[in-house]
Amino acid sequence: MIEGHGDDLYRYSNIKMNFSSNIYNGTDLSALETYLGTRLGSMCSYPEPSAASLEQLIAQDCGISPDEVLVTSGAVDAIYLIAQTYRNEGTCHVMQPTFREYEDACRVFDYQESKDGALCWLCNPNNPTGDVMAVEDVLVLADRHSLLIVDQSYEDYTMAPLMQPADVVGRDDIILLHSMTKRYAVPGLRLGYVTASAAVIQRLREQYRPWAINALSLEAGKWLVQRGETAIPDLTSYLAETQRLRAMLNGIEGIEAQETQTNFFLCTIRQATAAELKEYLAHEHGILIRDASNFTGLTPHHFRIATQSPAENDALVAAIAQLTVNS
Repeated sequence: MIEGHGDDLYRYSNIKMNFSSNIYNGTDLSALETYLGTRLGSMCSYPEPSAASLEQLIAQDCGISPDEVLVTSGAVDAIYLIAQTYRNEGTCHVMQPTFREYEDACRVFDYQESKDGALCWLCNPNNPTGDVMAVEDVLVLADRHSLLIVDQSYEDYTMAPLMQPADVVGRDDIILLHSMTKRYAVPGLRLGYVTASAAVIQRLREQYRPWAINALSLEAGKWLVQRGETAIPDLTSYLAETQRLRAMLNGIEGIEAQETQTNFFLCTIRQATAAELKEYLAHEHGILIRDASNFTGLTPHHFRIATQSPAENDALVAAIAQLTVNS
């Protein structure tokens, strides 16, 4: 799905507040920018074909072996790589509603959807709902399928317990996906990685395209992992602000903001469609939200919000309230 993702700022010229992207936007990246300025010479040579030096650092950080890590060009790259590698399995099941790329990757490689499919795709924490499946329930799900792919791209955006890389490297039926894009708030660098058993990683490497990670992204990834800081300095306060925002939105007649265990959540609006609300907020208030109607299983009235600063959150609530009063 090339079109239809959130964070489509390129479509608008006046956006001042962006609730469309789930990625935390309060991170100070100036130190990374300064560091990359000293590494521009790396553009003049080919990077490592397999990002082995970054895999070594990630493995050390996770307490696993480097042959149990595969760095990819963002989590989406990993999704398509997995679908390609296991295409002979033939059937898959996607836990809906969720990120569309699992469904699209399976379609590209001719899988047939089946509730008992060989491959099962789970987003946990789930985009767009913000739900988190308990670890014990994830293990039950794994027992029902030949291979369970658990996308934990938002693992740094929740306090809920999740599976750890060390939990899966001893078995060949679970793959974990991780997003450095989300962890460090660097979506433009396109960095992600897979953790799984050495046998699974080796199978993925056989389909891996060489030089998938460009030189500057590789330098940035190594710097970020060694520094050891994630994007969100105070997750507890950030999630508390999420609940404050939900409560305010639920106080508006005709708006329902669903429960969440992350920084983002689904809402519905009765008085208009999500597309109409999005255009109103963008053009009248310079506010961007995510029209969630293109998620499988959702309706034209679903939209997604990601928590911003308290002042921005207050502005969003006031703008939506103004629309509902005038409807």
